[in-house]
Amino acid sequence: MTPTSSSSSFHPALLVSKIKTHVPITLEMENVQYTNWAELFKDEKATEPTTLSQEEQELWDTLDAVLVQWIYSTISTDLLNTVIEADVSTMTLWNHLRDLFQDNDNSRAVSLEHEFNNTYLKDFSWVSAYCQYLKTLSDQLKNVGAPVSNNRLVLRMVGSLTPAYKGVASVNRHKKVLPPFYEV
Repeated sequence: MTPTSSSSSFHPALLVSKIKTHVPITLEMENVQYTNWAELFKDEKATEPTTLSQEEQELWDTLDAVLVQWIYSTISTDLLNTVIEADVSTMTLWNHLRDLFQDNDNSRAVSLEHEFNNTYLKDFSWVSAYCQYLKTLSDQLKNVGAPVSNNRLVLRMVGSLTPAYKGVASVNRHKKVLPPFYEV
């Protein structure tokens, strides 16, 4: 994002007082939602301008500091302790986080696949908690480049239901076209 003009030392981004309203996800290493988290920050392609007046440079520095604080306030404490550094630019911080989450996609995918395939309703107090957990694992797999199809997600869900849900499992398994996960 670039300053709007040399005659104005104000940018609309400075009006945002609660970034969590716009980015409600807390980025964590354990619950990988990097792609979703990063998407919430995207607005326009940010490029650092090459030549700026003194006033524009001051605005740019202010915006950069605000964005760094936004990022810091939307990541977990453990992740913050990993990436925090003095006088870091937004671009350096952004790239460091991207590298942390995208450099280990394959190992995360293996771990998440194992967890996805070994999740059973009997391990949860509520059906809704079980379904939400499977959906979260599915989203995390998508975020590391190993998406789970709707059919696989539905089959996994109904395949590990308890005997009390035998009818639901049977009806859904025998459909020619499986319904969307949220309907099941």
